[in-house]
Amino acid sequence: MKKYLFIDRDGTLVNEPYDYQVDKLEKISLKKDVISALLKLKDNGYSFVMVSNQDGLGTQSFPLEDFTLCHEFILNIFSSQGIEFEQVLICPHFEQDNCTCRKPKIGLVLPYLQDTTWDRSKSYVIGDRNTDKLLADNMGLKSFILTDTCTWNNIVHDILNQDRTATIERNTKETQIKVSVNLDNNNFKHIDTGIGFFDHMLDQIATHAQIGMDITVKGDLQVDSHHTIEDTALALGSAIKTALGDKRGIARFGFVLPMDELHAKVFALNTIDDKDIEVCLDISGRPYANLHFNANFTRDNINGFETQMVSHFFQSLAFAMGLTLYMQVDEGNCHHQVEALFKAFARALGQAIKVNGNSLPSSKGAL
Repeated sequence: MKKYLFIDRDGTLVNEPYDYQVDKLEKISLKKDVISALLKLKDNGYSFVMVSNQDGLGTQSFPLEDFTLCHEFILNIFSSQGIEFEQVLICPHFEQDNCTCRKPKIGLVLPYLQDTTWDRSKSYVIGDRNTDKLLADNMGLKSFILTDTCTWNNIVHDILNQDRTATIERNTKETQIKVSVNLDNNNFKHIDTGIGFFDHMLDQIATHAQIGMDITVKGDLQVDSHHTIEDTALALGSAIKTALGDKRGIARFGFVLPMDELHAKVFALNTIDDKDIEVCLDISGRPYANLHFNANFTRDNINGFETQMVSHFFQSLAFAMGLTLYMQVDEGNCHHQVEALFKAFARALGQAIKVNGNSLPSSKGAL
């Protein structure tokens, strides 16, 4: 999903002059580090929208030609450095005009608010006044307000170093589920599904993928375990997909490279208790699950966990997450077979979600 920064102009992109009106070229100077900051944010997938109040623009006190000369000069400076604004939104009114577009009112940004295709959780308002903070509040976004201690470098650091987190709640007549994940911080782990062995398997994912995980499930276990296991997989897959965001910088592949309905077999990933376990995955956005176990599970049930649900769990997870997934396990102790699959999946997932840079790992430009 697209990520936006709604940025004020005077006092944020350029220094605000003594009379608060940029109407002469000699009044123009850039805020410290603004160019390098915006280039880093651009490299990390952000799009920019300028939102500015320009009191009395077009009146005798602030002629349009004076504004245009300076404004185009400012835009040309940024453009020369590779920084473009998707839109430039300007309110020309005085406060007493009581218009609907003057910040912190939302008239200027209303078309964006009516669009549901961009990521609110990763978008921000950046300004230098309380009106910018109030605009962010009215848009339902977080804000950064420039001060002596909140510089452009501080803002870039805070935006780009936030943990990838998500919380998904799934409530049906059969299950009530809440799943929280943190892909960058594994200092919390709480799992309670009502099925002891399933809790143990989910713990393997959290431990070996090195992610924080909080899962609470209330399911209709008096019927059987099917709904609890399936719906947990769907909620967990959705949470990981949401936390991944636009997937920029991720390694994407886990151990070997699968390609939709085929994959290149490179090597067995783990050898646990003399069994061959192969798991490979691609965070592709194209759900596909190929689960060929070269062995039958020797038990139908492990402490309330039906082994036939192993394939169903991973298939549901793959489709909820948008994952291309291949899994294989051979003969052996049933407990070890299942645990090995969960551990191998976790190891592959941990490698695939690791951030290696800023680029999107796809020649198509989308995942």
